[in-house]
Amino acid sequence: MKKALIITYYWPPSGGAGVQRWLKFVKYLREFGWEPIVYTPENPEFPEIDESLYSDIPENLTVIKTPIREPYTAYKKFIGRTKKEKINAGFLSEKKRNPFLENISVWIRGNFFIPDARLLWIKPSVKFLLKYLTGNPVDIIISTGPPHSMHIIAMKLNESLKLPWVADFRDPWTNIDFYKDLKLTSWADSRHHNMERMVLSNASAVISISPSMADDFNKIHNRHYDIITNGFDREDVNPANLVELDRKFSISYIGTMVSTRNPIAFWEAIQSILKENKDFGNDLVIKLVGKVDFKVRDSVEQFGLSGYVENIGYTPHKKVVKIQQQSQVLLLVINDTPNSGMILTGKFFEYLAARRPVLCLGPVDGDAAKILNQTNAGLISGFRDSEKMKEHILSLYNKFKTGNLTLGNQDIEAYSRKELTRKLAGLMNQLSG
Repeated sequence: MKKALIITYYWPPSGGAGVQRWLKFVKYLREFGWEPIVYTPENPEFPEIDESLYSDIPENLTVIKTPIREPYTAYKKFIGRTKKEKINAGFLSEKKRNPFLENISVWIRGNFFIPDARLLWIKPSVKFLLKYLTGNPVDIIISTGPPHSMHIIAMKLNESLKLPWVADFRDPWTNIDFYKDLKLTSWADSRHHNMERMVLSNASAVISISPSMADDFNKIHNRHYDIITNGFDREDVNPANLVELDRKFSISYIGTMVSTRNPIAFWEAIQSILKENKDFGNDLVIKLVGKVDFKVRDSVEQFGLSGYVENIGYTPHKKVVKIQQQSQVLLLVINDTPNSGMILTGKFFEYLAARRPVLCLGPVDGDAAKILNQTNAGLISGFRDSEKMKEHILSLYNKFKTGNLTLGNQDIEAYSRKELTRKLAGLMNQLSG
């Protein structure tokens, strides 16, 4: 088999969305003639731990680990957190914090740690891997980010070894939704853009997870971009006949709900229906499965919905899949940010695999909306269109009451992890000759 070195920060026991994409690629790469070798930190700062993901790691997989130095101990002490508290991604705050200290810490993060807090791992990783690859050659190097320090490691290896290099972007770099919140100086902003341009121009291939993200990158550096979306794993999904649906009209949101995903139009629509329909209140339960920003919890209270919301918190992936299949409706909320049209989360494709109706709040002309319409998997309304959201909820609820809350036919096999890995392997074969 050909061999691929995969440089990734997130790897089991890391939980959360960041680990899923390459864990699943690694799971299936051998079926397409590639032996993966994973390089990952020995002591990283993971937002969540999910040991159930170990079961997806292939037998006898080579996983290389070296220590990483990260500034989080000092950061936690500065803002008054304990050593055991996790650092959340995407500026999610589960508790109200001192805004002055938070602003200073964000300024330091954005202007001194470029491209991210893992930059101190770049130099030792390059040194270690150059020595390792001398005795253990590979045919291709793959980096996945964020964190984008992984791309810088791969770029420096590529400069020395001249091996094919694939840069995989699970999220944008300078167009990520919280980039504007980093409080960057003009120097730091310029450095971020220059580093991004260097990666996009020097990589042998660049993968994005959506067409709109590829279009956005093309404005930064004009080249061909390969699109390989996130997906779902057939092996994670239970047979439909073994799943018992919730008895209540459950609307479940899976994943982290940051403040930019606070679904105000959804809360407004629910509140309006509750005032008009007593039966709806008796039937309704809203499940929030994952970390929730305190601003979202405040909104739930402001709209008088606390009695209908279950805050389940972070849940291991295998249990999450079961919750998705049991739910009557799955709520998909896309960040209300300028880059919203390009967002295609892994959760979205797992929603499709669960074969429950998807209720989406987001751009009606975005990439997620296009797939939702193509697969006939659900309904979508704009960020602030509470009336359309109300109409959609009532439509789904009426079908629930008549025992007819089902979906049309879905053509989703192209988004299975195995098929996506087949596509990835094809690209790797082209590059490696």
